[in-house]
Amino acid sequence: MTDEPVRFPTRIALVLRDDLAPWQIANVAAFLASGVAAEPGLLGEPYVDGGGTSYLRLLGQPITILQGDATTLQDVRAKAVTRDLRVAVYDRAMFTTGHDAANREVVAAVRGDALDLVGVAVHGPKNAVDRILKGVPRHR
Repeated sequence: MTDEPVRFPTRIALVLRDDLAPWQIANVAAFLASGVAAEPGLLGEPYVDGGGTSYLRLLGQPITILQGDATTLQDVRAKAVTRDLRVAVYDRAMFTTGHDAANREVVAAVRGDALDLVGVAVHGPKNAVDRILKGVPRHR
């Protein structure tokens, strides 16, 4: 095991609405993290325990989890899109759907600036992500 700190050139951040129920926080974070994990090169190697049992790969770098109100989430989304960062979104109406196609229909039904965002994930160069998240507090 190595104790040396690893410096990553990119940052992964999730910004969650500050008024969500605990189950919604977990659900939104899981969905957004799965979107980030789909980006090439972000998954680490498979895990194997001391008995030889293999486990799925996880993201290879930490995820910063922040919180904000509706305006904050829209601001983060808009800034990230403008800067060509990779973005995943979770609209409140997605709580009422049961599968990916329905979720995509929810997002496709309105312009990005009209989404009722309850979560936004951003991935990109560390400095760029840090700039758009300046002042957004860590999740409680």
